[in-house]
Amino acid sequence: MRAFRAGPFLTPVVLVLLLAAVAGLFAGSYTAAMANPTPRDLPVAVVGDVAAEPGARAFVRGLEDATGASVELRPYATYAQARNAVEEQRVFAILRVGQDRVRMDLSGAAGASVARLLTDEAPRVAKRAGVALTVRDIKPMQSGDPQGLALFYITLAAVIIGFMGALQLSVHAPSLNPAERVGFTVAYALLGGFAIYAVVDWQLEVVRLPFPQSWLTLALTMFTSGMVFTMFNTLLGRWAVLPTWLVMVVVGNPSSGGAVSWPLLPSPLGEIGRWLPPGASVNAQHTAVYFAGHQHPFPYLVLAGWAIAGTAVFWTWRHRHPGGREPVPGEGAPAP
Repeated sequence: MRAFRAGPFLTPVVLVLLLAAVAGLFAGSYTAAMANPTPRDLPVAVVGDVAAEPGARAFVRGLEDATGASVELRPYATYAQARNAVEEQRVFAILRVGQDRVRMDLSGAAGASVARLLTDEAPRVAKRAGVALTVRDIKPMQSGDPQGLALFYITLAAVIIGFMGALQLSVHAPSLNPAERVGFTVAYALLGGFAIYAVVDWQLEVVRLPFPQSWLTLALTMFTSGMVFTMFNTLLGRWAVLPTWLVMVVVGNPSSGGAVSWPLLPSPLGEIGRWLPPGASVNAQHTAVYFAGHQHPFPYLVLAGWAIAGTAVFWTWRHRHPGGREPVPGEGAPAP
């Protein structure tokens, strides 16, 4: 055992075991979150008195049974107030009830997977409840992204390239001093975010992204991801990629709400995702693209919090970072 520990095989054996464990976690996290999404609570605005209409009551109960979720009815006095709740992303649909008639206005942009679920189940439920149903999408996805996955993919690119960039700086530019390392992280984040924006919007025309808001959100996401790796690199050295991958990819991306809306995710993931950089980035992009004028500060505070924390830890313990170089005359240090 002493010979094995002192030999060249200890590190590769540990890596083999860690890679196998991470591979299982990676596959398991995405499969558990996305293979069979099941709703928990569906907040729905309602205009009219559901309790006074037997058909509407039967429709709501049937919808809960069909989706396996609790339909949380939020009453509004007017349709304008209910529509504002959609714009604020507080509800996923609006029900307007009348005598033996229900009108359902969906918000596909609020959650494409939730809208598909309601579109599939609502007509069958209405038929069983004996009510006439009218369904329309008042906030549809853009035509180039009908499944609502483009924002998830651009965020995934920003997250992975963000920490891979910091990893490459650590390997190929180890002599950078702390301020230079932060500066180059800012540089590749700004340029990389712009490249993602230009390819997805200008070249492929998959989804129209508001400039410069989307670009700067992508850049902040890349910088945050890079500084998270730099923080772990400062604390853990060469093993930094493992916790970064776990936080940003294994947990962060499947819980981001980009591929599967938060109400359809397992409950812990739906809550955790809002506090991690991938979820915050998807949330900020989603609101900027589909709900302009109703942006919330929370996702930007989450991204900024992680970026500041990563930078502060790195700067405080920069002497522990494996990179850097000795100061020489002319770089701000006195001559020996």
